[in-house]
Amino acid sequence: MQQRMTRFSWVFALIALAAAGIGPHFAVSAQEQRPVQAPTASTYILGPNDRVRVKVYGEPDITGEYEVDSTGQISIPLAGHVRAEGLTTRQLEGAVTSALAKGIVRDPRVNVEVALYRPYYILGEVKKGGEFPYRIGLTVLDAVASAGGFTYRANENKVYLRRAGTSAEEVYSLDLPVPIFPGDNIRIPERYF
Repeated sequence: MQQRMTRFSWVFALIALAAAGIGPHFAVSAQEQRPVQAPTASTYILGPNDRVRVKVYGEPDITGEYEVDSTGQISIPLAGHVRAEGLTTRQLEGAVTSALAKGIVRDPRVNVEVALYRPYYILGEVKKGGEFPYRIGLTVLDAVASAGGFTYRANENKVYLRRAGTSAEEVYSLDLPVPIFPGDNIRIPERYF
């Protein structure tokens, strides 16, 4: 009888703790504890599938939009293939200027800006998963809204996020805004109760 009362007490205590929101929680990666800095237009690192607008003053035949190909390069008339992956727009300006200066363009003045960011992807417990266009300042909740919102089965407390260029998913709590980067894969999990 004493053993039965002790077991009952433990069960009652666990139920009370669960009702109070205290109890076992899902393991969350260390990434959640550190704030992740979202890119700005000046700090954004270019990658494949980004589209850049290159303006060369006085050279309308060179000015235009160019897509970063799968090898990380853009192909510009009179400059040839210029490496863009891993560079900011300002660094790419310098690379294009150097490539054009080696050719027939004297004293090239170049401006580069991002015309279109590579997309992000969202799947799982959202109403309309898929590929969506990226914009600066995007968070996971913004991405969920773009995908039609959560389904009724969604776990609205956490998200699995695989950053572009990595193979491992990280778990983030949705208590704070989680920034999204171009090329990220977002997975909204199902809740189990």
